[in-house]
Amino acid sequence: MDVEKFFDQEIDEHLDVAVLTRSSSNLRKQFVQLVKLSKDSVKRGNKIVFFGNGGSAADAQHLATELACRYSQDRKPIAGLALTTDTSLLTAIGNDYGFKHNFERQVLALCRKGDVAIGITTSGKSENVILALRAAKKIGMTAAAFGAGNGGNLKGLAKPLLLVPSKITARIQETHIMLGQMFCSALEQELNLV
Repeated sequence: MDVEKFFDQEIDEHLDVAVLTRSSSNLRKQFVQLVKLSKDSVKRGNKIVFFGNGGSAADAQHLATELACRYSQDRKPIAGLALTTDTSLLTAIGNDYGFKHNFERQVLALCRKGDVAIGITTSGKSENVILALRAAKKIGMTAAAFGAGNGGNLKGLAKPLLLVPSKITARIQETHIMLGQMFCSALEQELNLV
């Protein structure tokens, strides 16, 4: 393996996806809509919840922390919560109801009408994310998602739906966290907190 060549290829691939992301007018429109809906929700006293599996679970925690703590500078906290962190609750739900219900049960228990749910899934097929978004819609939340490609099972369910134009999991995850951090920055600015 030529590690130097690999280094260049990985960065080139990343940059290609970044350029495609930037030039996607639909993705841009969905991003703007997510920021607006989230701003309106927070102004009403609601919260934003994130959830996903594996690397997407880490992104959910990262983004919820950026909101509740701070992103770029000191400011009033924004109500952000990751449904991926309570191991007692996650394992109880998994044991008693099955893994596919671990986010759905939390949405039903912890969320209310007007909150924003943001599911994160690279495949668009994560059953626990899909069920949670369905539950969110049912109780009157905004059901949004970060996905990729054609959206999989998110299509017609999540709105706004930010679809990264790639089939490569690593590139999708990199773009999800970039979009997520952009979301946090835009939201704190739209709320006039910085």
